[in-house]
Amino acid sequence: MSRPPLPPFTRETAAQKARMAEDAWNSRDPERVSLAYSPDSVWRNRDVFLTGREAIVGFLTAKWAKELDYRLIKEVWAWQENRIAVRFAYEWHDDSGAWFRSYGNENWEFDAAGLMVRRIASINDLPILEGDRLFRWPLGRRPDDHPSLSDLGL
Repeated sequence: MSRPPLPPFTRETAAQKARMAEDAWNSRDPERVSLAYSPDSVWRNRDVFLTGREAIVGFLTAKWAKELDYRLIKEVWAWQENRIAVRFAYEWHDDSGAWFRSYGNENWEFDAAGLMVRRIASINDLPILEGDRLFRWPLGRRPDDHPSLSDLGL
């Protein structure tokens, strides 16, 4: 299975890969998201270590059961050959209605078919007031005209 764009990445193809990942994660569909990763993909997400698509699906299912009304923006930080580094922010609330903005960085490594074989994510959560939210589009894909992280000063 091939997942274009393929490495080696350019500025344009790295940005395309990041937007495709953002769109998939904003769908909050663990099965859809898992298809961007190799069957034996290795993850570090905060303090959780995972291997394989089945583990990814389980992790994301639990994540989106906790992180409600999740909205994410990703932005390319750097790229070279088969690797891309992105920074991101997402907003969500818990079941008590408390809002958070989570900030982080991801390092991605891809195989020749364009599947991610390694994802290393570092993430910090900041409690915010509902009135301080910046990501207010309807659930799903971020509109093309919505400000980027840089535009928002994040």
